[in-house]
Amino acid sequence: MRYASDKAEAEDILQDSFLKIFFRIKDFSGTGSFVGWLRKIVVNTAITSYHANLKYRYHVDIEDYISVETGVEGFDDDFFSADELVKVLNELPRGYRMVFNLYAVEGYKHKEIAEMMGIDTNTSKSQYSRAKAVLRARLEQLRKLKPDYPL
Repeated sequence: MRYASDKAEAEDILQDSFLKIFFRIKDFSGTGSFVGWLRKIVVNTAITSYHANLKYRYHVDIEDYISVETGVEGFDDDFFSADELVKVLNELPRGYRMVFNLYAVEGYKHKEIAEMMGIDTNTSKSQYSRAKAVLRARLEQLRKLKPDYPL
């Protein structure tokens, strides 16, 4: 539980650890403490789980969505439809869109994005910043076209 955010995650880590121990028991050389060997596997499994789930840290279930700006629950009642948001995202230049999706949606770090796309880390950061500015400006234009949207 010290490494997990809830009981279900802790159970998953423990189960993964038991599987690793079961399949690797033949690798235990007998030198050193058996408990220490077990502990190392469990801790490393917890760390691996943490890194694997890091990109989902800020994700919210769609049922739990509440707009920060408006306090409205659900996308249906929010000011921009999903189609409008997708359209605005698709209007971004390709590089901006790729970096924005990888960073904001998928949760990759700029260094990882730079490696994947074969660009400099600072290029990833600047494209993300520019993408946000373009999105903000385009959404502001859309907002002005909607008479029921509060200023």
